[in-house]
Amino acid sequence: MNLTDEILQANSRAMARAMSLIENQDPQARDILKALFPKTGRASVIGVTGAPGSGKSTLVDKLAQEFRRQGKTVGIVAVDPTSPFSGGAILADRVRMSAHYNDEGVFIRSMATRGHLGGLSKTAAQIVSVLDAAGKDIILLETVGVGQDEVEVVKVADVALVVLVPGMGDDVQAFKAGIMEIGDIFVLNKADHPHVERAEKELQAALSLAVRSDGWSPLTVRTVATQGEGIQNLVGHIETFERYRQTARESVERRKASAERELMELLKDALLEKATRQNGVCDRIHAASQAIKERRLDPYTAVDEIMKGLPSIERLMTLDHVGIAVHSIEEALRTYQQRLGFTVHEIVVIDEQKVRVAVLPGGDSRIELLEPTAPDSPIQRFLEKRGEGVHHLCFQVEDIRRKIEALKSASLQLIAMSSETGLDGRKIAFLHPKSTHGVLIELVECEPKT
Repeated sequence: MNLTDEILQANSRAMARAMSLIENQDPQARDILKALFPKTGRASVIGVTGAPGSGKSTLVDKLAQEFRRQGKTVGIVAVDPTSPFSGGAILADRVRMSAHYNDEGVFIRSMATRGHLGGLSKTAAQIVSVLDAAGKDIILLETVGVGQDEVEVVKVADVALVVLVPGMGDDVQAFKAGIMEIGDIFVLNKADHPHVERAEKELQAALSLAVRSDGWSPLTVRTVATQGEGIQNLVGHIETFERYRQTARESVERRKASAERELMELLKDALLEKATRQNGVCDRIHAASQAIKERRLDPYTAVDEIMKGLPSIERLMTLDHVGIAVHSIEEALRTYQQRLGFTVHEIVVIDEQKVRVAVLPGGDSRIELLEPTAPDSPIQRFLEKRGEGVHHLCFQVEDIRRKIEALKSASLQLIAMSSETGLDGRKIAFLHPKSTHGVLIELVECEPKT
């Protein structure tokens, strides 16, 4: 049984192994996530954010207990600050949730931010996907809680809980951080504090000033997580928002925007990885870094210069022609000229390629009928192997030398490493069919657009 199948059967060891591969950005992780994706989208992801000392971990612990009491399976992702020495999680929230160690219905994963801002680890969404595919009903996602930029949780969570504590100035911090915009439910934890009444009134007054685009009015709830007080009420509020989320059109748009953000993040990572794999790019980055340190170069100019050095993979231009291999041009013209109405522009022989070519204009492109002129002609070998039919597609490019270099960098195989001279004296090159799914593609240089 492979790792993916074991994850789908909620094997804890397999899940932990997959998460380690994801955090370490192992190439195997991408294949695992691809295989798991069709099985995701069923779990309810609850994000819990707030300042340090607000009791997030205790609240998550009590929420897990309540969901387990309801018979639901739970996954917990606790994001911690990064150790400057090991690169791992410092706080290890699992220590504060030891009551769940022997519960097979609960899986806990501590993650380090590894320098990523926003309260989450860069791979948090992918870790959530593993838990989702493994069949967890509820996934509790706790942010690192070390600053005023804890808003990334909204990109991953279906429900965002903001935990505040009376008397700690959290109301002011919430205004500064923009948390008022992302909280679906506000939890006043440690509600046995004498100032809880005032804190709740101030919070509700602040919430009344903002109107959310989805029409939802954020709920407030008091809890004393250490005593388990208010937890059932909080779960009821979560269920209320979940029902609203399923019907509100704006909530659907929110999920779509979240998917788009995730796609953009993956695309940025892929493009960065691809760029740094290009020959000499890392050397240019190191040289530019040294020049920036010595104030001989500014970082903006450095980026421009590095970008100019990257090979361009712009799309091919217009279709120039379709090459069709035939045994006899004269016989083929009975169909193309007499029956299909094509006119013959010219018939020429290209000795270097051992081929006779009939050029038939058609709109912005043309057809080239290709007849072999020798037994060892490439067209003759094609006919013997495949018979008459489409031999190649030809596309125009403005700078064939630059295009060849770009294609090499993109790991595409060319038949020749430099251009040749083709019909009309234009420079040509061929991409090997192995690189283009069995189709021979010719590139021909044309005049640059003005």
